[in-house]
Amino acid sequence: MQTQRSLINFEGQNFFIGIDAHLKSWTITVMGESFSHKTFQQPPNVAALKSFLHSHFPGGNYYSVYEAGFCGFWAHYQLHDSGIKNIVVNPADVPTTQKEMLHKDDPVDSRKLARSLRSGELDGIYILEKPTIEERSLVRQRAAIVRDLTRIKQRVKMFLHYFGIEIPIKFSNSNHNWSKRFIIWLKEEVPAHLNMAGQTLGYMIEEVELLRSLLLKVTRAVQAMAKSEKYNKRMSLLRSIPGVGLLTAITFLVEIEDIKRFKNSDHFAGYVGLKPTKHSSGEKDKTGEMTFRGQKVLRKSLIESSWHAVRIDPVLSLSYKDYIQRMEPNNAIVRIARKVLNRMYFVLKNEQEYVSGVVK
Repeated sequence: MQTQRSLINFEGQNFFIGIDAHLKSWTITVMGESFSHKTFQQPPNVAALKSFLHSHFPGGNYYSVYEAGFCGFWAHYQLHDSGIKNIVVNPADVPTTQKEMLHKDDPVDSRKLARSLRSGELDGIYILEKPTIEERSLVRQRAAIVRDLTRIKQRVKMFLHYFGIEIPIKFSNSNHNWSKRFIIWLKEEVPAHLNMAGQTLGYMIEEVELLRSLLLKVTRAVQAMAKSEKYNKRMSLLRSIPGVGLLTAITFLVEIEDIKRFKNSDHFAGYVGLKPTKHSSGEKDKTGEMTFRGQKVLRKSLIESSWHAVRIDPVLSLSYKDYIQRMEPNNAIVRIARKVLNRMYFVLKNEQEYVSGVVK
């Protein structure tokens, strides 16, 4: 007996997928242009999602979105390779109703993402290329080691204070802190004043030396990367700016990847986090402190470079002295940082080295 067979084809139709990503599962919502299909859970696997879409909506155009977070961008790359046009969004940019805030769970978040994607309310963040993300991980690892090293050094000093051991005046100068002579003093002289605690101090010093050795290795790897063909030219451009050293330059390059993705210097400043908050209503127009949004890693690095820049650049030094006449030094250095950032934008955009100004 002959049977009738009907093949469903959704060619030309658009489908919008909201993905609430977690470590062990994804909550998925699939919506069409005029209907909501279903919300379900699946393993955190792109192949499973692709199989579901192709079996239920063959021939359709697939668009997906998930929030930036712990899972990084591996899912984004795999979704694109599977023919699903994906974007990654800042969680703070997803439109949320009060009801969704009061009754928040994974299905609600998933439906919210799919709905906002369908209505065109979402703008994806810039996704770095895979090689750049891998190179960025090296620079970030160095920063993490520096933080760990700072913490253990502080613990050692608090340990000495706890047991009433004063650090000699000869080591009070910042240039002598954690010098070779200071380490020898910790190892040889301090244990004489301690019993079992001396063994504890020995372990802490061993951790300091281990982290310092690891920091040296990672720093050399970062320096080698900065000298590579990919970064060498842009490194020279950035380092022509007074105050911008190797670590600041390479940190900016691996975090931003392509300066051309910024429309202007204001856009660049907003990304870094050097744009002030603003509250304007009617005749009232108030400008506040720096916005909490931005790249904290870049902002911190830029502020540190700016403190150095005001000591060696005559133009910035003069500007800084003018600023501190009417504001706190910390607020003044933020304005200097914006000037340094504008210089960085100029040299990268125009591929020209910075020429230092002359104070007349």
